[in-house]
Amino acid sequence: MKSNHYSPAPNRISVLVAIVLLAFTLVRLSSYSVYILASEAFGRIFRFEFDLRILTILLASGLAAAGMDWLLRSHPLIKEKHRIEHWFVPMLTALVLSVSLYLLPSETPWWWVGFGVGGIFLLFVFWAEYVVVSPGDTGYPTAVVVLTVTSFTLYLILVLVLRYANLRLFLLTPAFFIASFLVSLRTLHLRLGRRWEAAWSVGIALIVVQISAGLHYLPISPVRYGLLLLAPFYALVSLSASLLEGMPIHRAAVEPAVMVLLIWGAGIWLG
Repeated sequence: MKSNHYSPAPNRISVLVAIVLLAFTLVRLSSYSVYILASEAFGRIFRFEFDLRILTILLASGLAAAGMDWLLRSHPLIKEKHRIEHWFVPMLTALVLSVSLYLLPSETPWWWVGFGVGGIFLLFVFWAEYVVVSPGDTGYPTAVVVLTVTSFTLYLILVLVLRYANLRLFLLTPAFFIASFLVSLRTLHLRLGRRWEAAWSVGIALIVVQISAGLHYLPISPVRYGLLLLAPFYALVSLSASLLEGMPIHRAAVEPAVMVLLIWGAGIWLG
């Protein structure tokens, strides 16, 4: 395969990161903007609470996807039908960071720490998604590692944040399913040479949701909960990728088993 190297234009990627970060600041500015809509029908009054921060979260996710698409238009090798796959991780990044900033107290320094870390995450994700357009790019292996590590890190952050928020199980289930599906789908796609394995991703997401339901009512800390859930999720994705590559199961199971022990050990120690 002929090697090449393409990087996004600094002015484009900096503008994109700045716009998404600007959407994050709306979380702080609209922290107490809750609107109540009321209407009367059939003799009853229906009230709806609308939190402007929810709109901010959706706006940030949409901006990340649209901005990634705009950034990819400058890539010499991009094809019209191949851009949607590059939306997943930027959308997940913006979603997780927005939810985290939504829940962090805006008057504390930790909000600004999260804001700064979010900018770094966005920069790496946008760069990596741009680079993986070309499998022959000299930065392709690094970009794949960046996207994989970032995806699982964001997944862990999302689990921690939602656990900390103490949401009901029926609200957590769709969030965990969608996040598990997107992360596994994108990870398998990158590892298997751009093959889509939607059925495997759905199966992984269903198993993870079942595990999360089993852990939900245990009296454990958010950190322990997140690591206990992350371990089987990573193991399932890694095992699936190895099996799809044709590796014998006794060899394919070694690395996932080791990672499960390490992550669970960290969860028990840190939790």
